[in-house]
Amino acid sequence: MTVLALECSATPASAAIIKDGKLIASSFANIKITHSETLIPIITDMLKNSRLNLDDIDGFAVSVGPGSFTGVRIGISAIKGFTVSTGKKCAAVSTLEAIAYGGVAYENAIICAVMDARCNQVYNALFKIKNGKPERLCEDRAVYSADLIGELLKEYPDEKIVVMGDGTDVFMPFAKENKNITPAPEIYRFQNAASVAFVSEEYFKKGNTLSATEIMPLYLRLPQAERELNKRSR
Repeated sequence: MTVLALECSATPASAAIIKDGKLIASSFANIKITHSETLIPIITDMLKNSRLNLDDIDGFAVSVGPGSFTGVRIGISAIKGFTVSTGKKCAAVSTLEAIAYGGVAYENAIICAVMDARCNQVYNALFKIKNGKPERLCEDRAVYSADLIGELLKEYPDEKIVVMGDGTDVFMPFAKENKNITPAPEIYRFQNAASVAFVSEEYFKKGNTLSATEIMPLYLRLPQAERELNKRSR
């Protein structure tokens, strides 16, 4: 099965293609240019260099959040267009689950996936790596960094904990000098479409797929504009 995946839930934008469990193409850009400018050129060049077109793709995958409200919508909109034009199905993957997949080499470790949610919060989920796959320990959530570090020290005092995601630099100061909690190397740290693609394989195998009209963003809290409007209306 050939899957094309997109990831643009934060500053990096990426696209990847896997075929029968093997990564055959990947493109990643971590620059401060809007995804509406970078994403389609990335996809176009990747398909051209792979000598593929959309008709060669068996299914699509996209990270649906949490993350940047604008970035998530751009990625979903692109996938909606592809699924409509090809009639193929899509897998909607949690951004945090995709982050955790980047840590599959840390066998038996706890992966603490974090994204910067501002206001001293992170979007977070915890996973245990078993047999080269992340097993979810909690649902996606928005949590204060201070509360998260307290939970980790209480619930997993003797476990190796690896912090991954674009919120790593925000969260790690709360870990202080705790030797059991370490950041993943930067090359593995960020959200990446390749991980979205590999996670989606299980979704496709289990038939956990969506049509274009069913793909929706996963927002753990309201956009900033709506929060400000709610404050003024109280």
